[in-house]
Amino acid sequence: MVGRGEAWEPGVPKSGADLNVQFMLRTALTAAAAFATLAALPNAAHARLQCVTYARQVSDVQLSGNARDWWGNAAGTYARGQAPKAGAVLAFRASSAMPYGHVAVVSKVVDERHVMINHANWSRPGMVERGVMAVDVSPAGDWSQVRVWYGPTQSLGLRPSPAFGFIYPKSAQPNLTVTASITLPGDPANG
Repeated sequence: MVGRGEAWEPGVPKSGADLNVQFMLRTALTAAAAFATLAALPNAAHARLQCVTYARQVSDVQLSGNARDWWGNAAGTYARGQAPKAGAVLAFRASSAMPYGHVAVVSKVVDERHVMINHANWSRPGMVERGVMAVDVSPAGDWSQVRVWYGPTQSLGLRPSPAFGFIYPKSAQPNLTVTASITLPGDPANG
């Protein structure tokens, strides 16, 4: 305590209790500054694993942009089609339920209308699911409407999701066979 006739300087603690108050105030201000910094970061800094990031990590299809743009971005770089192949990326269209679209990597083809996929951010934000079922429910069998396993209900999703089809990695594209013939000197075939 400052007595009569004693000068008190700001910032100089008067007692042990004052030290505790200053420490608590400094801690609270530091925490508030840290929270304000965190709140000011862009949403990308808070993001969980997204489907496009996951698909790039686990497949040979290396595209950028939102999932809804992958089909168009693949044109001229990757083959695209409606037949499932292991290693291909199933590209979903944007919809009201998924405005950025979705991408998933085919891990196994069960038959022409059933595949197992690996993907992220479907059943829960940031959640990775491996070996889950996706089913072509389109009338034409062209994978334009797909139902996907939904973890919270432990069943296929109730609504079909619109899809473009499959983007094939370069390793899964058809191989070209080149045939060549060589004619040696003195060979009766070269007349």
